Amino acid sequence: MAKAEIGIIGGSGLYRMPGVARAREVRVTTPFGRASDAYLLGDLEGRKVAFLARHGRGHVLLPSELNFRANIYALKKLGVERIISVSAVGSLRENLKPLDMVLPSQFLDRTYARPSTFFGEGLVAHISFADPVCPVLQDVMAQACADAGVGCHKGGTYVCMEGPAFSTKAESNLYRAWGMDVIGMTNLQEAKLAREAEICYVTLAMVTDYDCWHPEHDAVTVSTVIDYLNRNVANAQKILRAAIDRVPRERTCKCGRALAHAILTDRKKIPARTKKKLALLVEKYLS
Repeated sequence: MAKAEIGIIGGSGLYRMPGVARAREVRVTTPFGRASDAYLLGDLEGRKVAFLARHGRGHVLLPSELNFRANIYALKKLGVERIISVSAVGSLRENLKPLDMVLPSQFLDRTYARPSTFFGEGLVAHISFADPVCPVLQDVMAQACADAGVGCHKGGTYVCMEGPAFSTKAESNLYRAWGMDVIGMTNLQEAKLAREAEICYVTLAMVTDYDCWHPEHDAVTVSTVIDYLNRNVANAQKILRAAIDRVPRERTCKCGRALAHAILTDRKKIPARTKKKLALLVEKYLS
């Protein structure tokens, strides 16, 4: 029986989820190693949830150190069908102000040192990723923001950079010229892996500051950014509670069949060890 139906991934500042009833912590073993931290399982607004602190409690993991595959695989193993991922971002647009929330529809990958697929080792699959965000879940989040009274921008593009250093002004202005809207360091890999795992995925991007392109960027103090982050986290927790109650019980989107036509490898050529390793994801398509 599934231990959770909705996964919540907490980013910078969101290391716990208040209000989870009958909470307990579990460590989940995966063929890809250890997840960022233990998962907090329990009930939130009448739904079974699994919460993960993306960077570990105490923020001990760099973006490039995150074991994205283990994080997503473990949620799949727990029975999760939908992931709401919360992430702190910088704004690349004047109208996306600190304390605003953004629900990006697109991602641009500027990373270079991260595994972002479960496949390989004799099993080739190519998922469709033209629309990386679940539209149903995005609509749920937009309405939850309205319910919580928090300013929200639906749509736009999240550029995912390697980090851990922030952008140069030249990079920041380049991303603006490309039409990017917000910048962060984590969510592209999560979105790809969630699609491979046939899990619905959406990002709740919390704007903490304008990126370094902004003429007033240098006047922003660390204490100001931390204040924005803390206020954003409080808002995100309200939005999450409102969203959980709105998530449909049944899935009507295409996310749950993402692998139906993605596997190219001749079934007879797939190594037994790879079949076993990825059985959780592909067994129903190989039998």
